[in-house]
Amino acid sequence: MERIYTPWRLAYLSGAGQGGECLFCAAPAHADEDALILHRGEAAYVILNLYPYSSGHLMVVPVRHVARLAQATPAERGEIMETAARAEAILQDCYKPDGLNVGMNLGRAAGAGVAGHLHLHLVPRWSGDTNFATVIGDTRIIPETPDQTFARLAPLFAEAFAGDAP
Repeated sequence: MERIYTPWRLAYLSGAGQGGECLFCAAPAHADEDALILHRGEAAYVILNLYPYSSGHLMVVPVRHVARLAQATPAERGEIMETAARAEAILQDCYKPDGLNVGMNLGRAAGAGVAGHLHLHLVPRWSGDTNFATVIGDTRIIPETPDQTFARLAPLFAEAFAGDAP
């Protein structure tokens, strides 16, 4: 049997981040490269998913701690969507995926890993990317580490958001 090692997932699988400070509230206190933050706006920021479904999997997160869309202000919702549109264009140009999944999981029952803080996922997808490892082995094969993804995307986000005031 072949083994595919993903040691970076151990913290997630062992329950890291359960309880304590909110992951999305804590992230902005760290340097961009350490927190994998690609862009900081006034009301929202873009962060890579540390446990991605595919290369380039990122999230648009409101700065303010809110759990539901209805709790976000119109300005926050607007910035989240405008930022997501720009992120979509960057992912399309950089990775050239066949499609993208864009969505939110509101509440643990809906699949939210961080249920208390709203976040919008953008997941690049390619035809045939759901293969035996995902279906049978419940394992995803990602060809780059989150640090490599950050190095690839950070300059593109800096260019796309140049001139925007946070």
